[in-house]
Amino acid sequence: MGKEKVHINIVVIGHVDSGKSTTTGHLIYKCGGIDKRTIEKFEKEAQEMGKGSFKYAWVLDKLKAERERGITIDIALWKFETSKYYVTIIDAPGHRDFIKNMITGTSQADCAVLVVACGTGEFEAGISKNGQTREHALLAQTLGVKQLIVACNKMDTTEPPFSESRYQEVMTEVSNFIKKIGYNPATVPFVPISGFNGDNMLEPSDRMPWFKGWSIERKDGNASGKTLLEALDSILQPSRPTDKPLRLPLQDVYKIGGIGTVPVGRVETGVIKPGMVVTFAPQGISTEVKSVEMHHESLPEALPGDNVGFNVKNISVKDIRRGSVASDSKSDPAKETKSFTAQVIIMNHPGQIQAGYTPVLDCHTAHIACKFAELKEKVDRRSGKKVEDNPKSLKTGDAGIVELIPTKPMCVEAFTDYAPLGRFAVRDMRQTVAVGVIKSVEKTEGGGKVTKSAQKVGATGGRWRPANSEHAMVEQVMGRDGGREKFDDDPQRVTRGLLPESRPIYWLP
Repeated sequence: MGKEKVHINIVVIGHVDSGKSTTTGHLIYKCGGIDKRTIEKFEKEAQEMGKGSFKYAWVLDKLKAERERGITIDIALWKFETSKYYVTIIDAPGHRDFIKNMITGTSQADCAVLVVACGTGEFEAGISKNGQTREHALLAQTLGVKQLIVACNKMDTTEPPFSESRYQEVMTEVSNFIKKIGYNPATVPFVPISGFNGDNMLEPSDRMPWFKGWSIERKDGNASGKTLLEALDSILQPSRPTDKPLRLPLQDVYKIGGIGTVPVGRVETGVIKPGMVVTFAPQGISTEVKSVEMHHESLPEALPGDNVGFNVKNISVKDIRRGSVASDSKSDPAKETKSFTAQVIIMNHPGQIQAGYTPVLDCHTAHIACKFAELKEKVDRRSGKKVEDNPKSLKTGDAGIVELIPTKPMCVEAFTDYAPLGRFAVRDMRQTVAVGVIKSVEKTEGGGKVTKSAQKVGATGGRWRPANSEHAMVEQVMGRDGGREKFDDDPQRVTRGLLPESRPIYWLP
């Protein structure tokens, strides 16, 4: 058996009728995990409904309908293979939570495929100020999707069909606008396709003899090809951030009889392994990791992308919760956020956003209200250049630099340090009002509770505080050495410690 293929995630974006479903459906249908029986069933239904030509979008619509109805469908249906990669389509737009999913990113896309329709009038509508083409592309760029492929779709509907001049026109226009938002067109493959007929999807089309193929230049190596499939193969293999310090946002915390407290979450950066002392932020509690499990199997270590449960000692379920972040106490431990500065893009807010506005932020697994304390500047959303200092308000379509203050303890990070903990969605009135990327974070200093097991391993960052004098007196009178024992196993209770001068002091929760 050869080496297993690398898994990559793509997101398919573009205006509403650009043909995203048809194009994606075609790829899944031809290279994917849909079995023959399902395909035959779809084809038969299509014929019965008088749709003689089988429509690839059906594949997706069927899957989507099932997904919306809450039928869990086999995830393999959203996967397909290229010669180099296993590709997962993270989310097909048109899905209600598409934008929110893209931001809070259950998984980060390695590449975005932007589908633009080349039909007469269609392209113009999609790329107009109200079209979604710009919004989606901007979103992808803002959220750190570094690689882009442009599929110039519906080439069969141009005037005349498969028109070279129309393709050139679309390519020039799209190049200009992706350049404005921060993509370098020289690194982006442009492929003229027909998602419906299959031209240049998997095999080169003979109906566009003028198309000599796409070629891209980048510092990690040049690439060229003719089809969309080859363009997907040219995606640079993503580096998974194992070398960064650990960040693991908790999705849940369970109490399991006979085992104890088990936090569960996805490793975003770094590595977690048994024996490590982790610090939970914003609570500032440190403790030792006893074991790490995935799919009921115990692991020697877990890497970015792994969804794991890990057993911790001397911490009660009440101490930590969803939204807490586990980190390595010895390597840039996570801390509580006092305030943070972010670049936000207002997507759809019916009025104006002013200082004092306090909506809920979804950032990694945290869901906490944050106050827009100060609107620092308004910036051009395409170039990122400053337009105005201290604007009075921001409205839909505006971008700005703002200072935010969480209303409850929260842990976030700068996007450049830990990307998955540095992007957020602003939710209000049941919709995504804005999206943002965190530029810098002001963290609160000061340690937290260090559990007994963490002390044994030599945890740092804990603070003993003098208790009331009565406790200290009792200890001194009894001549006991503090810090050797605990009252009981509940870390909520008083734990004794020793200062260098041998004066008993206490950790009081």
